[in-house]
Amino acid sequence: MSAAIAGLAARSLWNRRGTALLTVIAIAVSVTLLLGVQKMRSAARDSFANTLSGTDLIVGARSGPVNLLLYSVFRIGDATANVSWPTYQRVARHRDVAWTIPLSLGDAHRGFRVLGTTRAYFEHYRYARTHALEFAQGAAFAELHDAVLGAEVARTLEYRLGDALVIGHGLGEVSFSEHDDQPFRVAGILAPTGTPVDRTVHVSLEAVTAIHDAGRPAADEVRARDLTPPAITAFLVGMKSKDTVLKMQRALNEYPGEALLAIIPGTALQQLWSVVGIADRALMVVAAFVVLAGLLGMLTAILTSLNERRREMAILRSVGAHPLHVFALLLSEAGLLALVGVLAGIGIAYALLAIAQPLLIEHYGLFVTIGGLSGYDLGLLAAVVVAAVLMGLIPAWRAYRNSLADGLSIRV
Repeated sequence: MSAAIAGLAARSLWNRRGTALLTVIAIAVSVTLLLGVQKMRSAARDSFANTLSGTDLIVGARSGPVNLLLYSVFRIGDATANVSWPTYQRVARHRDVAWTIPLSLGDAHRGFRVLGTTRAYFEHYRYARTHALEFAQGAAFAELHDAVLGAEVARTLEYRLGDALVIGHGLGEVSFSEHDDQPFRVAGILAPTGTPVDRTVHVSLEAVTAIHDAGRPAADEVRARDLTPPAITAFLVGMKSKDTVLKMQRALNEYPGEALLAIIPGTALQQLWSVVGIADRALMVVAAFVVLAGLLGMLTAILTSLNERRREMAILRSVGAHPLHVFALLLSEAGLLALVGVLAGIGIAYALLAIAQPLLIEHYGLFVTIGGLSGYDLGLLAAVVVAAVLMGLIPAWRAYRNSLADGLSIRV
């Protein structure tokens, strides 16, 4: 019986295919938005969680875990204090430490942060779990005044290999204290990563020391000086064994020489996401309301057609159809409209994602995986169909209550 009613519902919708098509389009568009937002949310969350991978500890001056994460990884804000170079060297030489990456922040170039580091940065920095930094052009800095640009810096400022750039003090887009006596040369451009690396200008620690030398010597005189930095902003630590991470974290947090803070990146990232995830959830709520609007359009279309279909219902009743059959017919129509709309929405969403994927990677460094639907996605889409069927109860109940006599009568 259910198959027969479903077939009858399909033929009934085909006879009203103009109105049905508009309803399907409305549902498909809303489902496309819902699925697109969900995919973008997943990509943004994964990109956020994978901003830094393979690093066991981030160490900086004692402040707060989120603050340390923000300025050392996301290049947002400033450190409350620096870490002395002797302390950094002592940790780097520890028998349980496999590698370290020193970070020195404080300067900028046309609105982009400048990071002083070593070649270890390009060897050990990982993102998206196992991805290493790759060069789209050039190589890591070999000379004192070489600079390596993130992908977004190079694209926005239209830099190419060999171009000159001047670093300024401070973080503004326009600097009033530029180190124009020691210009840098673009030696390398990194491939897009979808992380703050894309928005960073990388130079050597020695170069940072040179441009802040109190004597402001000429560029050709700098190399003869001792360019060991007195302090750094923070540093990343990779341990030889994961079993020693917590022990090292505790030792650094209790370090007697100076006030240090060591954090585990994954834990701090979760804390930060709990704050910024509010906007993520708000976007999903907006998408849900768009779906609701599409379903209300379907409900309106079915209710509007009920009066015009009074004779159709009466004929069905006259040939022996039970009121429950009419009730099931209206429910089936709502379910079919929603199901076709959901399937069309899935197709449109995947087509748009396929078109937008290279653009998102190129311009925003955001990689959206075009894979199968997750269990959560299927749950959302099933909820859309169920909601449509529940809304279909309203016109189904009204049709159920219409009597045969009412259906055959002519209203004036």
